[in-house]
Amino acid sequence: MTRGEHAVVTGGAGFVGSHLVDRLLEDGFRVTSIDNYGSGRRENLEHLSDEAGFTELEHDIREPLPEFKNVDQIYHFASRASPADFKSHAIEIAQTNSQGTRNVYDLAIEHYAQLVIASTSEIYGDPEVHPQSEEYSGNVNVRGPRAPYDESKRFAEALAVAYAQRYEFDARILRIFNTYGPRMRNDDGRVIPNFLSQAIQGKDLTVYGDGTQTRSFCYVDDLVEGIRRIGGAESERVANTVFNIGHTHEITINTLAETVLDTVDTSSEIVHIDRPTEDPDYRQPNIDRIQSTLDWEPTVDLHTGLDRTISYFERELGAMTPDS
Repeated sequence: MTRGEHAVVTGGAGFVGSHLVDRLLEDGFRVTSIDNYGSGRRENLEHLSDEAGFTELEHDIREPLPEFKNVDQIYHFASRASPADFKSHAIEIAQTNSQGTRNVYDLAIEHYAQLVIASTSEIYGDPEVHPQSEEYSGNVNVRGPRAPYDESKRFAEALAVAYAQRYEFDARILRIFNTYGPRMRNDDGRVIPNFLSQAIQGKDLTVYGDGTQTRSFCYVDDLVEGIRRIGGAESERVANTVFNIGHTHEITINTLAETVLDTVDTSSEIVHIDRPTEDPDYRQPNIDRIQSTLDWEPTVDLHTGLDRTISYFERELGAMTPDS
């Protein structure tokens, strides 16, 4: 197949980034992944080693970006996103989402490239509005333990506004809510990898606090479909627009834990431990904008998505066991 446009994916070896690389190749793009493998993993892209339309570059976007002959689209997904990294890699995260993002925006300007920016529901902080719509400005502690991630993502959005005011700039921002699926790290620190890893290993599921805090969970295939609809839409419909993207089915963490125990063959039980500082009480997207503009909504229910994800975690955890 003759490859057409060139898409660059920063963070292309990451959980979401690698699935997006797959989809772009399926859609006929030539694809370049840029990743420093800080949290992204080479094995996420190993299946593409013989793919003629794919180029893999090891590079830290905090440094000046490589030269390209042409770039048509950029998908900016580089950044550690695991809460487990927020303290240990706080400076790296803040710099990636500030200086690194500026380098990506400059690349877009140089090539007149369309840009899709991965922002996050974390920009809403511990929300006082529920569910959260794109108009909500959030409730974020600028000096809290999540601030290096939350605030640098908010800055990345603000910088996109500044670039759009000064340049001919087509940036589409998506605020990603809780997403899960194959290729997540088992030590990711987010709740579904935590619960699945614990259940598969027969360890008790650790629920923070009383478990009444709520989340909504989107399977990665649904997310990637939404990303591509945003990236493929005509500029006049979506340029410099923000879209929430995620599942609207809201459940408590207790219910999620019970669902995992019902799905995984395990002797694990549920235990409650101290809740982390500034763990949000509620997190659920209002997706009216992307539904009305691009006719997107998630289609994979939680049980189906967990079934698809469990087999991946079983393989991953089995490969880590010396006797396997």
